[in-house]
Amino acid sequence: MGLSEIDRNLLERCLLRKPRAWEDFVDRFMGLVVHVVNHTAQAKNLRLAVEDRDDFCADVFVSVVRDDFALLRKFRGNSSLATYLAVVARRIVVKGILARATSTKAHAAIEPPPLPHRGAAESERRIDDREEIERLLVALEESEAEIVRLYHLEGLSYREISVRLGMPENSVGPALSRARRKLRQAEVS
Repeated sequence: MGLSEIDRNLLERCLLRKPRAWEDFVDRFMGLVVHVVNHTAQAKNLRLAVEDRDDFCADVFVSVVRDDFALLRKFRGNSSLATYLAVVARRIVVKGILARATSTKAHAAIEPPPLPHRGAAESERRIDDREEIERLLVALEESEAEIVRLYHLEGLSYREISVRLGMPENSVGPALSRARRKLRQAEVS
């Protein structure tokens, strides 16, 4: 589906900075951007706070207006404007998620080491937690247990798990979900 006449008109109005054009643009595509943000976060197994979702939506719209609507000027009309914006929004959100993850890891690396008495208790708790996780993993098949170990105990990403286990990256999430479901059932019984 190509560019509709309504979107062509809206696009021209924005690029010419006509009155209310930007407000109309935001009104028309806000629902799409919110959907893309929520869907992308869900695909990455992230739960977003309302504030985070709003921040990602704002990032998308700021990117659209940046450099005198450069993103809209690049649009060639080979698809619908909604399709183009969905792709752009997804890329911006994925970049934002990765940047936040990197920032969180960098921040954790900068923090001072814990006090000795707290560190020992924390270490003991982690060992207990790890032992509890290992005990629960017995309820899983070996391949599922390995995915849970790699993700939750070693902190590997879906991509890293995919490479290590030689499985498609898009199969890691569903396998992890099935394993978690089995673990919850094992914990209840």
